[in-house]
Amino acid sequence: MLEINDLKTEVLCRNILTRHRDTITVQKTDFALRKLNVIISSALQLSNRKGFSTMTLRDLSRVSGVSMGGLYAYFDTKTTLLKMILSEVTATVQRALTTPPDDVRDDAVAHLKWLIDAHVRMTEEMEAWFTFAFMEAKNFPPAERRKAIDSEALTESYIADVIDAGIASGVFRADTSPLLAALIKPLLQDWYVKRAKYRHRGVSIDTYITTVQNLVLSACLTNRANTGSNS
Repeated sequence: MLEINDLKTEVLCRNILTRHRDTITVQKTDFALRKLNVIISSALQLSNRKGFSTMTLRDLSRVSGVSMGGLYAYFDTKTTLLKMILSEVTATVQRALTTPPDDVRDDAVAHLKWLIDAHVRMTEEMEAWFTFAFMEAKNFPPAERRKAIDSEALTESYIADVIDAGIASGVFRADTSPLLAALIKPLLQDWYVKRAKYRHRGVSIDTYITTVQNLVLSACLTNRANTGSNS
């Protein structure tokens, strides 16, 4: 199970550095990691402010303080930088949502609640990363846009698998809508896409998670399971 510290930007950048070590030409690992952290953070900041499609590498150089030549030591084009960021978002989703605690794995209700909790807390820590992947997707080149869409579909498939398991075990209703997993995904995305709205209303992350969990379970729990949860 991923810990909060595993979602820090410096850890994510270390993952990127490891994955792209054969193309990143900076040899000293500590130096390369520090610079990559600055570059990625600056790229997310710029993109979320003015849009990735309008951000130039010269803009990135100015904001990050890394020379153009220094940037090219990490990636050859803006599209390669985009692939680095999207690949790490997808990899983190896979690591975070496929490692439930042992006491959750075989309990569909607990597993579904855990998925909701884990996803919201993951995006809280990686708000800039997920906002970038979601808000900018429409402007990505076709291959990268498909990667962003596939990442969303992956999360939905994890939720759908747990719902199917709950239906099979009888704790979720047999007539649970096959669209439920698809409807849960926007609820999870709303936490980071409309973060300012919830901050303005004083909604805490715990309140948001509990509200989504209760709303989702009300749409699929059997009467038997509802009775059991209230006893």
